[in-house]
Amino acid sequence: VHQSKLDFFCKLGYGKEDICKVLENLGQEALEDDVLKELIRMGSKPQALESQAQPSPLKLIARGSCSTSPGSKWLGEDESDSSDHLRPIVIDGSNVAMSHGNKEVFSCWGIQLAVDWFRERGHKYIKVFVPLWRKEPPRQDSPIADQHILEELERQSILVYTPSRKVKGKRVVCYDDRYIVKVAYEKDGVIVSNDHYRDLQNENPEWKWFIEQRLLMYSFVSNRFMPPDDPLGRHGPTLSNFLSKKPVLPEPKWQPCPYGKKCTYGNKCKFYHPERLHQAQLSVADELRAKTKVSLSLGKEEEQRNHP
Repeated sequence: VHQSKLDFFCKLGYGKEDICKVLENLGQEALEDDVLKELIRMGSKPQALESQAQPSPLKLIARGSCSTSPGSKWLGEDESDSSDHLRPIVIDGSNVAMSHGNKEVFSCWGIQLAVDWFRERGHKYIKVFVPLWRKEPPRQDSPIADQHILEELERQSILVYTPSRKVKGKRVVCYDDRYIVKVAYEKDGVIVSNDHYRDLQNENPEWKWFIEQRLLMYSFVSNRFMPPDDPLGRHGPTLSNFLSKKPVLPEPKWQPCPYGKKCTYGNKCKFYHPERLHQAQLSVADELRAKTKVSLSLGKEEEQRNHP
């Protein structure tokens, strides 16, 4: 009986010491309800409730800090960014590295600059695609700078190598652009590249629309990764809205009239006139009509006074 009651209350989450004390006080034949009341009176709580009552320690991280551990949450594949308002980022590693190296050197530092830029914005899903043969020692015809960065990004689960192998001394390389577009399309993300992927656009009409609407081009200015503020042109969305799942519409702003006080459109003018805030915006013709009516009425009054 003692063991069965002990097991029963242990399953409820109470400690063995508290259960034994209550059973000693009430006796082994005590009812379960009486034992439970005594446990509650003693202030004993189930372990599950105690763990909920104790707040988990919070870690303070500086805003914009990119010093995250390799096993942090934003690197995991299972941690989907459905709750996040920022789009997933898929980087064309070869394009970025060659652009930073002036199309002469495969500069891995350019990839790191691009990754850091999106990290600081708060993007959780960042993937970089690079052909597998870039892990090989650099050769004279294909120089590589800062190759250790690739190893570090691979360790952080950011960099993904596309397959390649050698057959009879010749290198067989899989088309990495197809990986980039396919992953970005499935994740509903953004492609970071200066390549237009015209062959893939002709291959799939859905990819064509996606590449046209989700391709983010960039420039390197003095080792600074700089995407444009208007990725889809002057009349398109801002960079912030382009990278967000839920774009924020700007507040409507009235454009001041270029003619200012010399404007003759009156109330038909579509621009903003700060000098007419407390005035009825009449057109020139209406103002002239109003003036003529006033002058005619004044003239009649004077005639009536002169000729009673």
